[in-house]
Amino acid sequence: MITVNSPNPEINAKANPKRSNPLWVVLLILAFGGGLATGYFTWGNQPAALAAPPGSTATLNTPAPIKRINVPTEGSPSYGPANAVITIVEFSDFQCPYCHKWFAETWPQIQQAYAGKIRLVYRDFPLTSLHPDAEPAAEAANCAGEQNQYWPFHDRLMGGDQFGDDVYQAYASSLKLDLVKFKDCLTSHRFQTAIQNDANYGASLGITGTPTFFVNGIPLVGAQPFSTFKTVIDQELASIK
Repeated sequence: MITVNSPNPEINAKANPKRSNPLWVVLLILAFGGGLATGYFTWGNQPAALAAPPGSTATLNTPAPIKRINVPTEGSPSYGPANAVITIVEFSDFQCPYCHKWFAETWPQIQQAYAGKIRLVYRDFPLTSLHPDAEPAAEAANCAGEQNQYWPFHDRLMGGDQFGDDVYQAYASSLKLDLVKFKDCLTSHRFQTAIQNDANYGASLGITGTPTFFVNGIPLVGAQPFSTFKTVIDQELASIK
């Protein structure tokens, strides 16, 4: 029987007095040397990353996989080339101050740095318990979208802090919309169900606050600065080359 001895020679001598036998010592040296030789020829020429025990499932220096969520964009308002290599899906709230902050500070930098490479898709996530004007504002923006003016209307809402039917009518007038059609769209609440469906879908993804983004499916939560988006976008562009 082979026993594993303590590295302390005094303890080993007391536990195993037979070590004083010269023949036993010679046999032990030969066995130990044979083991070293076998180990060398078996593992000595392999890379260090393969030095894990045989059968181990551990991996060394392997980056964690990127978590992506495939968020549908069909039917949602989008800005930028349809074939853009980077798609940013934004779940947002027109009355959310952090959404306004991102729109004013980060979005212009993204547009300038990545002209022609970015497509922004807007999906509604009105936090109605906090922002009572968010859902009606989303309806107004979608009604403007019926007349191909979604993004100019969106920009007015995100760039201001006024809400209500009179404000929406004023924005519609400044954009030279057909005011009769616009008002009819508002009063009929034509987009209310679609907005609620957006919010329900966002909640199913685990979204609880705005703004929440998916950059080519990679989630970013909150009004992140340009530097954060730049890191993700640059990595995506590098992987596409």
